[in-house]
Amino acid sequence: MSEQRSKADSTSGSGASGTTQGDKQGFSTKAVHAGYEPDPLTGAVNVPIYASSTFAQDGVGGMRSGFEYARTGNPTRRPLEANLAAIESGTYGRAFSSGMAATDCLLRATLRPGDHLVIPNDAYGGTFRLIDKVFTQWGIEYSVAAVSDVDAVRQAIRPNTKLVWVETPTNPLLNIGDIEALAEVAHGSNAKLVVDNTFASPYLQQPLALGADVVLHSTTKYIGGHSDVVGGALITDDEELDAAFAFLQNGAGGVPGPFDAFLTLRGIKTLALRMERHSDNAEKLVEMLNSHPAISQVIYPGLAEHPSHHVASKQMRRFGGMISVLLGGGQQAALDFCARTEIFTLAESLGGVESLIEHPGAMTHASTAGSLLEVPDNLVRLSVGIEDAADLIGDLEQALG
Repeated sequence: MSEQRSKADSTSGSGASGTTQGDKQGFSTKAVHAGYEPDPLTGAVNVPIYASSTFAQDGVGGMRSGFEYARTGNPTRRPLEANLAAIESGTYGRAFSSGMAATDCLLRATLRPGDHLVIPNDAYGGTFRLIDKVFTQWGIEYSVAAVSDVDAVRQAIRPNTKLVWVETPTNPLLNIGDIEALAEVAHGSNAKLVVDNTFASPYLQQPLALGADVVLHSTTKYIGGHSDVVGGALITDDEELDAAFAFLQNGAGGVPGPFDAFLTLRGIKTLALRMERHSDNAEKLVEMLNSHPAISQVIYPGLAEHPSHHVASKQMRRFGGMISVLLGGGQQAALDFCARTEIFTLAESLGGVESLIEHPGAMTHASTAGSLLEVPDNLVRLSVGIEDAADLIGDLEQALG
């Protein structure tokens, strides 16, 4: 299999969104079935784990189903990539060993020395660290702007801007970007719009349908959903972009192993069910936290007082399982809150079936300290799991005192 596959190869092997019939199917049906049919030889309903690094050829160049070497393509990864494309209503999907591997691939595929990109003023710390500490050494420039302010993003664009990078909701302040409006701004300046859709998941939000050029995921989070696998993904309708992603995916080698691909596919099957429960539980916790005297502010797109609630209502199915809060007692109160929970586990990451709590300023976003992206020291981020809501409410109430 060549490093850059033809459109026909990509469609059949890595990133097809399915047949016309598949395009008409509902989200949950796609999540369960897209990209794979029961094995014709054994009838296996689930995708087998093909733990093989290389594949026999029938004569030189006579590859079976297009497979030659597992970095280039693997029979477990191929269905995952097709499934990811389908649930994002895209054409091409590429799977990576982590969300940051996907981020790195995207940046290297689209930027050259002297280029510029716009990033959120509260982007994920890992994204900021890679751009600020690595890509600037290769002549890449960046500006920051609030994703919720379309005019601010427009003003941050320069003649050499190639990418407008958006998280919505953002990590960790849960700001909302109007994807449709931002796509218009980016395209008006001949730039591509990239949407990190990790916090929303494909179930709650479909950026490509709103004009985005690329959707990025840390599949570690809601897509995998069980805190047992690390991965990333890029989905696009642009054949040229996908070819560039495919070349780097193979050439740099940041690919998931077959067991990782299997676990991610398993998680996707229940994504719709889990996102509904995450959202149900989050809404109940928000109601409690919003009236608690220890909390000075609850940040959640589902609240009518959230400054971008109307935008979130327009482009999201529901408002998700992520909540951020500001503690009235300052940094120490935030640290104490994180230390006292019993059901909520103090840990980085998010999107799993279990509830997690963290202090972004000292954990996931420590790399933003002293920068324009620094987060408040009294901020606590909650990833609300699928446990019983009453137990989660009781845990937060006792931890807040």
